[in-house]
Amino acid sequence: MTAPTFDKAKLPSRHVTEGPSRAPHRSYLYAMGLTSKQIHQPFVGVATCWNEAAPCNIALMRQAQAVKKGVESAQGTPREFCTITVTDGIAMGHAGMKASLPSREIIADSVELSMRGHAYDALVGLAGCDKSLPGMMMAMVRLNVPSIFIYGGSILPGTFRGKQVTVQDLFEAVGRHSVGEMSAEDLDELERVGAPSAGACGAQFTANTMATVSEAIGLALPYSAGAPAPYDIRDAFCYAAGEKVMELIAKGIRPRDIVTRKALENAATVVAASGGSTNAALHLPAMAHECGIKFDLFDVAEIFKKTPYIADLKPGGKYVAKDMFEAGGIPLLMKALLDGGFLHGDCMTVTGRTIAENLASVKWNPDQDVVYPTSKPLTKTGGVVGLKGNLAPAGAIVKVAGMKKLRFKGPARCFDREEECFAAVTARTIKDGEVIVIRYEGPKGGPGMREMLATTAALYGQGMGDKVALITDGRFSGATRGFCIGHVGPEAQVGGPIALLRDGDMIEIDAVKGTLKVRLTAAELRARKKEWQGPKPTEYGSGAIWKYAQQVGPAVDGAVTHPGAAGEKHVYADV
Repeated sequence: MTAPTFDKAKLPSRHVTEGPSRAPHRSYLYAMGLTSKQIHQPFVGVATCWNEAAPCNIALMRQAQAVKKGVESAQGTPREFCTITVTDGIAMGHAGMKASLPSREIIADSVELSMRGHAYDALVGLAGCDKSLPGMMMAMVRLNVPSIFIYGGSILPGTFRGKQVTVQDLFEAVGRHSVGEMSAEDLDELERVGAPSAGACGAQFTANTMATVSEAIGLALPYSAGAPAPYDIRDAFCYAAGEKVMELIAKGIRPRDIVTRKALENAATVVAASGGSTNAALHLPAMAHECGIKFDLFDVAEIFKKTPYIADLKPGGKYVAKDMFEAGGIPLLMKALLDGGFLHGDCMTVTGRTIAENLASVKWNPDQDVVYPTSKPLTKTGGVVGLKGNLAPAGAIVKVAGMKKLRFKGPARCFDREEECFAAVTARTIKDGEVIVIRYEGPKGGPGMREMLATTAALYGQGMGDKVALITDGRFSGATRGFCIGHVGPEAQVGGPIALLRDGDMIEIDAVKGTLKVRLTAAELRARKKEWQGPKPTEYGSGAIWKYAQQVGPAVDGAVTHPGAAGEKHVYADV
């Protein structure tokens, strides 16, 4: 590409590199081997969530090197830095999961502080695990400097005795093992083959859901989010992102030009159409919050309600991310939705072109059955449904992709922590027809709004997946399947109706009408509220999780921790 020219007088890095007063600053840059030419070029932050915690993140540092080459080729100066990741697959099922959702805020905050402190002009962000994807994109729209998002890519599927498997099969195998339906030897064999490469969990769990969002919302280059982590083409996408971000600087295209109300609606549409994770109903409002756009759980649910489910992806379907990439990638899914009238085609993207322009040359692939046309959907309504009622005045959400039974009624079985419920599941004291209630696991009450995959997967492995329902003010993994309702609000810690439930209360769930009710009158709920003993003390009296609990807002608004764009006095990009 032809390198554009840049006026440093209009870029944040002028505060570090220009003029006699910045001689001390430039001396530090010379100390790292930069030339005078490099110092006076635009500075591009290349932020990764690389770590050695899990395969999701292990390839990010290598991919960052390709980004840097792309930046350099277009007359920019890349500056690499890392932030944290908490990987849900490792944190799941124990107290470590309390760190997962707070890590989203720390990722966004730490990227913001690195960019601000060093006065970088643009950002290319690479992320590979559930909360790191939205955290990185939140930082982009908060800073509003030219930015491109890169997903590290999905893991390849494992093979167990001729069958394709994912980490979901591992969690469900724990349940099968607990009831004697899988031997310890078979479990050991499965765990050794379940995750055969670098990359994030391969099905349409939270990481791949938010990767799909990154393309649909316009922050990622077309096709870049679908390629598995081990594929060499990932380096080409990374190099192209490094080149393209320099073009965005020259053209003055910023994230808030891209992440509009319409773009958020596009993002919610691809989540529903792909049977994506319920966690998107937390992350999309949080991203909107950074832009000053009101887009809460109910807005997301409205999109879900009218979107057909057309991508046959696990956990509700047959295929994994690798399969969709090879069938035509996320653009094939988006093209089907655009042609069906479900996407806004006029939204700007990081290519400098609109969604419709990006998809103009995408052809339908008739030789695949991963993505269906909207005229022949898997189901007519989306894979995720919003719920509301006297048990969830501030909303709740359920993933229905692949489910046949969309209504459930049964007596409550109440637990005040996930560990209590998991012990009951392991002891096989859960009865058919019960509605399991796990509360005090919300953003404040957890603290940290844990995912309940260990419990739900154990139930499914025991053959109880379609015999019980589960509701919680916590979250569910994108790998969860069965009648599992999360994000019930207001949460128990602030006295929401879920805190007032007692064993035996009759609960009614209707994912067709979108309702979640308990058979109690308003007067009965008020009387119980008077008897409520108040918030349960948590074991966190200091540290990051304590701090999160003091700041975090409700799930309906994305569980955010600061005022967002509504409270801004200035935008970093304009310093």
